[in-house]
Amino acid sequence: MSIATFYLIEPNSVADSEQGFRDYVCYLVRHFTKQGARIYLNTKDKQHSDIWDDYLFQLDGADFIAHNLTGEGPRQGTPVEIGSGSTQLNRSRNIVINLAEDNTNFAGIVSQVVDFVPCDEKAKHIARERYKIYRQAGYQMQTISIAELNK
Repeated sequence: MSIATFYLIEPNSVADSEQGFRDYVCYLVRHFTKQGARIYLNTKDKQHSDIWDDYLFQLDGADFIAHNLTGEGPRQGTPVEIGSGSTQLNRSRNIVINLAEDNTNFAGIVSQVVDFVPCDEKAKHIARERYKIYRQAGYQMQTISIAELNK
C-alpha cells in the first residue's frame, strides 16, 4: 500500500523557520534511513538541490547524512539522492521527501511520499493541490502536525 504523509507546519513549531525546517527534514531523513529506506530528496530545481547538498555536507559527526546529487556518487548510490523533478527518479528509491512546491511527477512511482504544508496561505493552497494528486494516484493519505515548541 502506498502512503503519502503531509506534515503540517504549525506557527511557532520547530519547523516554522528556514533553519528549523532544514533540521526537521534531516531528522526525518535520519529516521527513515535508519529503517533502511532509500530516499529521494526532491527539490524545486538544480540550485535548490545544490543548496541541500551543501547543507548536508556541512553536517559532521553523528549528524552526517550520506548523500549524492542525481548522476553523481557511487554506482549504487547512497541512502539519499538529491535531485529536482526534471531528473528521472531512480527506481531503487522507495521514499520521496518532496521539497518542491508544485512537483508531483513521482506520484504513483514510489511507495511512500513525505510532503509539507507550510503556514503561508498561498503555500497551503499549493499543498492542497499536491494532496489531491497523491490521493488520485491511489496513496493512502495521512497528516501529522508539527506542534508548537514548548515554551
